[in-house]
Amino acid sequence: MSRSALVSDTAMVMAAGLGKRMLPLTAATPKPLIKVGGKALIDYMIEHLADAGLERAVVNVHYLPDQIEAYLSGREHPEFVFSDEREELLETGGGMIKAWRAGLLPDPFFCLNSDNIWIDGPRNTLLDLSDMWDPERMDALLLVVPQERAFQHRGKGDFHLEPDGRLRRRGPNEDSAPTIYIGAQIVSHRLLRDAPAGPFSTMVLWERAIAEGRLFGTLHQGEWFDMGTPEAIAPAEAHLSGG
Repeated sequence: MSRSALVSDTAMVMAAGLGKRMLPLTAATPKPLIKVGGKALIDYMIEHLADAGLERAVVNVHYLPDQIEAYLSGREHPEFVFSDEREELLETGGGMIKAWRAGLLPDPFFCLNSDNIWIDGPRNTLLDLSDMWDPERMDALLLVVPQERAFQHRGKGDFHLEPDGRLRRRGPNEDSAPTIYIGAQIVSHRLLRDAPAGPFSTMVLWERAIAEGRLFGTLHQGEWFDMGTPEAIAPAEAHLSGG
């Protein structure tokens, strides 16, 4: 696949969260700027964007926003645009809606978390995600990873990936689900329609898409590191360095 065939040239990068589970490291530093292996977490994601050939990153900011803006300012590729949530933290869903209504997000767009790490499989993961996108069938396409390739993750799993690619959430009476959402998706404007006002989780929109049969997933072909707590840093660094 040529890079010109990407379904979008823009990604929204989620960088507004408080990072409470990463305390005390986040007391004075926003989580996307916490270093792992000598590199800020957000840089791992930016490298994926640049390698895939995306042209623009829309970064939402709320907690210690001046640090993130200063860290990214002056970079030429990709171009950085900021969605300012200083007045109110809008969560993942509300953050997307604010940027969309400001005219910053084309249809469709990539949406990526800035506070975890993945290693690509045979090629750039965003190219694989783009290859799978089908706007006729999908409102969103989520990147999920099998539990056995989710390092340091202690959760029960998020989704069942059906044979046709649709996603089903882990039910309230289920002990586990085989795949975990790893913070990367392609989103259509259709997913964002009739959204709630104010802060809300993207799960609100995903649940409607599930009910309509329009939430899909694709398996990440590499590895993923859940960087939720300070204790996750050392083992991630050891793995990344080949230790």
